[in-house]
Amino acid sequence: MEQVLGKIGRKATGRFNHLLDLLAFTSRILGFLIGKQREGKILLHRMIVEQIYFTAVQALPVIIPIALIIGTMMIVQFTQVSSQYELGKIIVMLIIREFGPLITALVVILRSATAVTIETGYMTIGHEMESIEMAGIDPVRFISSPRLIGITSAVLCLFVVFDLVAIIGGYAVVWMTTSIPMGNFLGQISKAITAPDLAVGIVKGLCFGVAITVASLYRGFTVQNDITFIPVATSRAAVDCLIYCLVINIVISGAFFYLW
Repeated sequence: MEQVLGKIGRKATGRFNHLLDLLAFTSRILGFLIGKQREGKILLHRMIVEQIYFTAVQALPVIIPIALIIGTMMIVQFTQVSSQYELGKIIVMLIIREFGPLITALVVILRSATAVTIETGYMTIGHEMESIEMAGIDPVRFISSPRLIGITSAVLCLFVVFDLVAIIGGYAVVWMTTSIPMGNFLGQISKAITAPDLAVGIVKGLCFGVAITVASLYRGFTVQNDITFIPVATSRAAVDCLIYCLVINIVISGAFFYLW
C-alpha cells in the first residue's frame, strides 16, 4: 500500500513540476512578445507568415471536408428532434462553442504540433540551438515566438472557417440533397447566436493555440541527446496537447456557463 501511494505521489509531483516548467516556459515566450526588441524583426515576421501558411492555409483541404461532414450530419440528426429555433440554438451551441474549437485544435495537433516537436527536437540534438545561442541570439525568442503567434493565429482562422463551412455548407448540402424541411434555418442561426457564443469560441481558440505551441515546443527543447527519443517526445507532445485542450475546454465552458 505504501509503495502504491508513494508511486502515486511521485507521479503527481512530477506532473506538477512539469506544469510549473510549462508555465515558466510560457511566461518566457510571452515576455519576448511583450518586450520591444527590434533585432531580426524582418526574419521573425517571415517565420510567422510561413507558420500561418503551413498551419492554416495548407490545413484547409483537411478542415473543410471535416467541417462539411460534421455540419451536415448534425443538421440532419437534430432536424428530426427539434423545432427550427431549437435547431438554431443547438447548432450554435455545439458547433461554435464545442466542436469548432476542439476539432480545429485536433487538426492543428496532428499536423503542426508534431511537426514543431520534430523540428525543434532535431535542432536540439543537432546542436543548432547551441549554435544560435553562440551567435548571440536567444533560441527561445528566435524559434518559439514566431511559432506561438503563427499557430495561435492559425487556430483562430481555422476556427472561423470551420464554423462557416459547417453551418452554411452543411445547410447547403442538406437543402440540395434531401427533402428535409429547413425553413428559415440561417435566420434562426442569426437569432440564436450571441456575443458569449462567439467569445467562447475565440477564447478557446486563443488558449488552444498557446497550449499546443508551448507543449510541442517544450518537448522539442527538452528532448534527450539521442535521435531515438524524438518519436517519444513527439507522441508525448501530441498527447499533452490533446489533454491540455480538453481540460481548457471544460474550464472555459464551465466558466461561461456560470457567467452567462
